[in-house]
Amino acid sequence: MSGPLTGVRIVELAGIGPGPFCGMLFADLGAEVIRVERVGAPHDTWNVASRGRRSIAVDLKAPGGAEAVLKLVATADGLIEGFRPGVTERLGLGPDHCHVVNPRLVYGRMTGWGQSGPLAQAAGHDIDYIAIAGALHGTGEPGRPPRPAQNFVGDYGGGAMFLAFGMVSAILHAREMGEGQVVDAAMTDGTALLTAVCHGRLTTGAWFDRRGGNIVDGSAPFYGTYECADGEYFAFGAIEPQFTDEMLNLLELDHDEDLKARWHDRSAWPELRERVAAIVRTRSRDDWESIFDGSDACAAPVLSLTEATKHPHNVARGTFVDIDGIVQPAPAPRFSRTPGEIRGGIAPPGRDSADLLAEVGYSPEEIVSLTHSKVIA
Repeated sequence: MSGPLTGVRIVELAGIGPGPFCGMLFADLGAEVIRVERVGAPHDTWNVASRGRRSIAVDLKAPGGAEAVLKLVATADGLIEGFRPGVTERLGLGPDHCHVVNPRLVYGRMTGWGQSGPLAQAAGHDIDYIAIAGALHGTGEPGRPPRPAQNFVGDYGGGAMFLAFGMVSAILHAREMGEGQVVDAAMTDGTALLTAVCHGRLTTGAWFDRRGGNIVDGSAPFYGTYECADGEYFAFGAIEPQFTDEMLNLLELDHDEDLKARWHDRSAWPELRERVAAIVRTRSRDDWESIFDGSDACAAPVLSLTEATKHPHNVARGTFVDIDGIVQPAPAPRFSRTPGEIRGGIAPPGRDSADLLAEVGYSPEEIVSLTHSKVIA
């Protein structure tokens, strides 16, 4: 085993979206993650966010089900759950129940709206959470509806990442002070925090609270994507003057004094983008990649998921790996002394039920009884 979180044990109550992704982050960096799945759960062989876990299948509503999970909780550093507020309490697995058996436990709660507030019990998905956090409003083109960046911002950026960071922070505190706590990770909170710089610039007038007109929202001629002759796209992020000079030089626009004079005039950006677009449309994406390769123009081809796995830079760094025939991202970030690793693929639900129960003190006869009564599988 390797990774900076080796020696950390996490119990994960199986869910969808950011919960499993958070569990994957822990597992990739060395923690032992025990995934508690429901009896009869399908084996989702495609769900790479469930990689590297041990698995136990438990009927949490059956007599003895919650008790079995509490036995595991007693040995753990942290627990991940992503149900609506109050669900684990009704199952007998809420923070109070868990802290009775393990006062040092860090209880990680992953929700969209949080554990409190008017919307706490409402259903929702990523798009709803980033909508009220202010992150969705500015995405997309002026005069068009906001367009979410898939579910990367709320589920994974504002959700799973913050839950993982919060739990690791609380585990450090628990090991120092001997006391556990609840980590309330709401995607609305995390996503709002991702907009911190925007709020700061908004107060100075350097950020416009609308779609279009901001440097990094795709409005600027030097920061955005352009269609190539083959229908593919090329991206530029040449914000600083030296990068802009390189971009214009390689586009053969460095002698266009009018364009350069109005480069930072926001009112001229729509026209200037069209002038740049006309040049980019004259060549294929591969041509532009060849022209800009290795330059300081902050330029890159826009690749599909499949293409990204084959890009020379990603190949050289081992950014993607093949586990059980599924190409998937490798653990990140990189550690010089304690590198993370993927310790196995996606376990069938309940593969390790008997072993895990034996480890926490159940006798062979008790395990057989729980199996026959379908409390575990």
